[in-house]
Amino acid sequence: MKKVLILGGTRFFGKRLAEKLEELGCDITIATRGNADTSFLKNGRHLEIDRFNRKSLEKAAQEKWDVIYDQICFSSEDALNAAEIFKDRVNKYIFTSTLSVYDINEKEEKYEHDFDPWKYPLKRGRREDFSYGEGKRQAEALFFQKASFPVTAVRPPIVLGEDDYTERLHKLVRKVLKNEAIGIDQLDNKLSFVDSDDLASFLLWCGEQKIEGPVNASAPDQISHQKMIKEIERAAGKEAILVSSSEAEASPMNFAESIYQNTDRVEQFGYYFRPLSSWFRPLVELIVEKEKQEMSEN
Repeated sequence: MKKVLILGGTRFFGKRLAEKLEELGCDITIATRGNADTSFLKNGRHLEIDRFNRKSLEKAAQEKWDVIYDQICFSSEDALNAAEIFKDRVNKYIFTSTLSVYDINEKEEKYEHDFDPWKYPLKRGRREDFSYGEGKRQAEALFFQKASFPVTAVRPPIVLGEDDYTERLHKLVRKVLKNEAIGIDQLDNKLSFVDSDDLASFLLWCGEQKIEGPVNASAPDQISHQKMIKEIERAAGKEAILVSSSEAEASPMNFAESIYQNTDRVEQFGYYFRPLSSWFRPLVELIVEKEKQEMSEN
């Protein structure tokens, strides 16, 4: 039985990961500040700590872990604390990074080597000292340059799912259903996405493999903003009102350029994500029906 620590992970794909680990019979401990609901755990433990406070995080180093999943590391300081505290206390460390480590203004298709954390200049700082993307770049650089244990940096794009607490896709659906204008500047831009359950399954897989370094975690195909809107229109039975972002609230996916991930590296290890073409339409249909029901009840 593997002994697993999850830093964060009480909602969305983190919750799914915990459930999948329990199904495998792993000994799970979820570490949070105590504000989140962990009642979904059947046998797992809850450890109350503040991930961003070094002395509090040290509580988790009283034990040894087969795998640590870090869902809430946002800066070099966060990564440094983990690298020092868990030295000789963990066999494998899996850090949830992001597509945002890549430079959006370079080529559209992103390979792992397009951001090299081993050569990236380190800057000490906390979450508030960096943008989201730079904080994740600094965290990756710290782990790969300083950590003594094996690290996998999983780089997902935008994660979609029925229970997405950010409600990015839900907000687009609502605007179409309510005949509200959507601000979109580049309809032809292509984007990567990953399904929340697929990402949880991939994180689980990473914990069982010897794969190290950064790895893209995305559906292998892409979708344009225009096609995304067309799928919502089809499911909703209504036309979207599209304007520029200067005229209405911008779409949550209103990126200035196309940006999507190449998944060759993970496929070389024998892992294949489900294509967007197999799950995006059913997800849109599910969200449309859910939003329609909520609107009728209100």
